[in-house]
Amino acid sequence: MPHDKFSFLIIIFLLEVSCNSGVTKKPAISPPTETIHQPKISDSTISHSSTHSNSSFVPDSIAYTIEVGYDVRVKKYFRFMDSIVATADTNLLKYKPDEYLIVHANPWIIDTLQAFDYYRMMKRGIFVYDQTQLVVLRKGTQLVMPDSAWAASIRKKLKETVIDVNIPEFTLRIYQQGNKILECPVRVGRNADEFLQVVGRTVNLKTPIGKGEIVRISREPLYINPRTGKKYEKTRRDDGKYTLMPIIPWIEPSINGIRYGAMIHPTTNPETLGKAYSHGCVGTTEHDAWMIYYNAPIGTPVIFRYDLEVIQPNGDTLHLKDIYGVKQKKKQ
Repeated sequence: MPHDKFSFLIIIFLLEVSCNSGVTKKPAISPPTETIHQPKISDSTISHSSTHSNSSFVPDSIAYTIEVGYDVRVKKYFRFMDSIVATADTNLLKYKPDEYLIVHANPWIIDTLQAFDYYRMMKRGIFVYDQTQLVVLRKGTQLVMPDSAWAASIRKKLKETVIDVNIPEFTLRIYQQGNKILECPVRVGRNADEFLQVVGRTVNLKTPIGKGEIVRISREPLYINPRTGKKYEKTRRDDGKYTLMPIIPWIEPSINGIRYGAMIHPTTNPETLGKAYSHGCVGTTEHDAWMIYYNAPIGTPVIFRYDLEVIQPNGDTLHLKDIYGVKQKKKQ
């Protein structure tokens, strides 16, 4: 499927105009308004339980723990994590930490962020207008800092991770060290051309096909209407209610060496999953987006494939709809 390299610059523009830095740059830490407690050295035998399926917790492998000094809300979550990385005691750790190492050593953080998904909250009878005010880390929470051996194990796991998207199947999978750790529904780009004010031209909206890697991450992206170029302040949910836009990272892969701008990011309207609906991006639920983000650092291999025949677990072959007419083009 041919693609114009400018066809998917929509989200690249979005990232360029954002005043929030991604994880590819060394964070500039400003003094927090609240006081962050300094690391408290504890016994390496501290107990810590987690129900997260992707936990790699190893007993007796903790360098030290950090006590959270105040309630950390989503709005300041990334700033807080940056401050932990910047003030880490590398003499004790014997390595340079990052956000991924900290979260994988404390996988319940992912569970907490996933629970903030608007629709999961609504199932519990809780309407949240502004997700950024929800508390991720409570005051007094103990964060585990892994020792060098445990950190090396986490890094090895992340380096052996692949994101696989089968476009006509509307499915994203994450494989880690040969094991599938996530399979989730997605929406993909429409089979159409459309004039978009953001780039000032008519572009092809199909999600590109090919292989590449994660090249950029925007942890606090702006939401811009590509048709008008105007910033979204609110979003209309599938139930008709309006909320403010959530703060959930967007991930940008290059495909075949080209940055199309076809991001992997959450949608606030999961009714569109399983459809060719977007302007080229791969959309997920809010809770799946957190799992993807924390298992896809810069450099993670990405495959956007177009397989129309899928082998089912029972051995049957599922024939998918050719949403982009690729099979027909090949015959021509």
